[in-house]
Amino acid sequence: MADSRLSHVDGSGTARMVDVGDKPVTRRRAVARAVVRMQPATGEEIRSQTIRKGDVLTVARIAGIQAAKRTDALIPLCHSLPLETVDIEFTWLDPGSLEIRSTAVTSAKTGVEMEALTAAAVAGLTVYDMAKAMDRAMRIESVELVEKSGGRSGHYVRDPQMQVGDAGATDAT
Repeated sequence: MADSRLSHVDGSGTARMVDVGDKPVTRRRAVARAVVRMQPATGEEIRSQTIRKGDVLTVARIAGIQAAKRTDALIPLCHSLPLETVDIEFTWLDPGSLEIRSTAVTSAKTGVEMEALTAAAVAGLTVYDMAKAMDRAMRIESVELVEKSGGRSGHYVRDPQMQVGDAGATDAT
């Protein structure tokens, strides 16, 4: 028998889209991140905009926004959401580590976490695609939800010390 806590399966274990029809519309916001690790020289080429394919971060920002807008086409059973804004920010953690932080906002009946996560991941993939000719060893890691607010489950903030497999995070109220 299926676990009744899993909202994407019915009583017999069959996958289904969650019915959100009776839920109220609330303002929802999610922040996600991804980190792209690369050789410091690759980071310098990106920062100085000397990659042959063009302005890597501008293209990655646009790709992330486009991906967020199409999340329902990429993730099975994901609801279509009327996004109010998607923002992508880049921060160099060190010469070879680029943090991508995406924020997605909507007023809807279901959360916007998948859109924020998709935006961060696709922005990272775009950085890889544009710089792979000089650094095929780049890796995209730490794709994770940082914060979410709105809806019945309230406010979630990832504990910065939490490692993969840790039991939880903090719920702020």
